[in-house]
Amino acid sequence: MGVLDKISLFELKNRALDLKPETKVFFEKIRKKKPKNLDKIMLELHNEVFKHIDCLECANCCKSISPTLYDKDVERLAKHFKMKPSQFVDKYLYVDNEGDYVFQKTPCPFLMPDNYCMAYENRPKACREYPHLDRKRFYQILNLTLKNTEVCPAVFDAVDKLKERKIEII
Repeated sequence: MGVLDKISLFELKNRALDLKPETKVFFEKIRKKKPKNLDKIMLELHNEVFKHIDCLECANCCKSISPTLYDKDVERLAKHFKMKPSQFVDKYLYVDNEGDYVFQKTPCPFLMPDNYCMAYENRPKACREYPHLDRKRFYQILNLTLKNTEVCPAVFDAVDKLKERKIEII
């Protein structure tokens, strides 16, 4: 049973915020030790949580956060929508305080009412890889993962299960 079965997305964010100090301390231990089996465990947890969570039922990531878009993403999406990249940027993107392209607003302009993406085959790399649980060198994205516990039920579940396995890691 996934976290979506137990709590609403509002409650998810509140629980993640309540647990944030504890999760930060846990992640700091991981960051210092860099366990060799962390990527393997995270891949197992990724597969486990996605047996119970359907992104199309949620789409909270598309509704509440914006991915970073790279030049290749812009080119691919502009082509998909039969636009010049500069037109695509002007219409949909802005440069954030870190110098990255992100969508001007949320929800994502390509999210349809049924939670499908109208540009799915050409979606940005960050969307393709989200929520990054199965990534190599997972210890490098612990800060991002901490933020994602507030957004994604799969991340919240995986981190919760990771904390339960702390004896294996730390």
